[in-house]
Amino acid sequence: MSPQPPARRLRSDSASRPLQKGQQTKAAIVDAALGLATQIGLEGLSIGALAEVMQMSKSGVFAHFGSREELQISVVREYHARFEDEVFYPAMAFGRGLPRLRAMFDNWMKRTSVEIDSGCIYISGAVQFEDRPGPVRDALAGSVNTWLSAMRRAIEMAVAEGHLHPGTDAAQMAFEIHALILALHYEARFLGSPDSLQRALTAFDGIVGRFSTAATPVPETPPPARSRKTTRVATQG
Repeated sequence: MSPQPPARRLRSDSASRPLQKGQQTKAAIVDAALGLATQIGLEGLSIGALAEVMQMSKSGVFAHFGSREELQISVVREYHARFEDEVFYPAMAFGRGLPRLRAMFDNWMKRTSVEIDSGCIYISGAVQFEDRPGPVRDALAGSVNTWLSAMRRAIEMAVAEGHLHPGTDAAQMAFEIHALILALHYEARFLGSPDSLQRALTAFDGIVGRFSTAATPVPETPPPARSRKTTRVATQG
């Protein structure tokens, strides 16, 4: 099977049409698989385990995917789609520049605070597949790179809006913000540090303060009453 492109949710008129029975069943299997993967990791998924959870035969589950690898990739795509819906798209309702970047980080923190108890597919997947080339690793890396690219674009917009210094290295700033999330997972899940969430928020403010201009402060821009989620992460401008 050839490597798949980074998972992105396409929003179109067809997305609102009722799913056929086979599609409904497959969606239910992926949902159950995602729940298992957050607890035991992608590597722990198996057709047999899902068949038991879904009260289906192994052949019935297998028919929807064709392989364990395709099942794992489907889970990565679904995880990425939900990540977009919770973290990226709501932030697009905020003004360009620093308000949008802050919203992206705030949404990311909200999701992370939930995943402290459940687990993050991106982090556990990186550990399990870091040295295992193939379609599953490609799907994971592609999804993470898609999100980090969106972060870099938000930083570049903040520079263009005059909220950050003209010489700001967007890749460096995105790296440091990403590092906060990784440190938060380690501190909260492994070490059980009770103040890790607040420390991550304080660290984010420190990063922004280091890169921001000393001119006028950037006000928080309230989101509009309604917004349309029509643009993919990979092409958001």
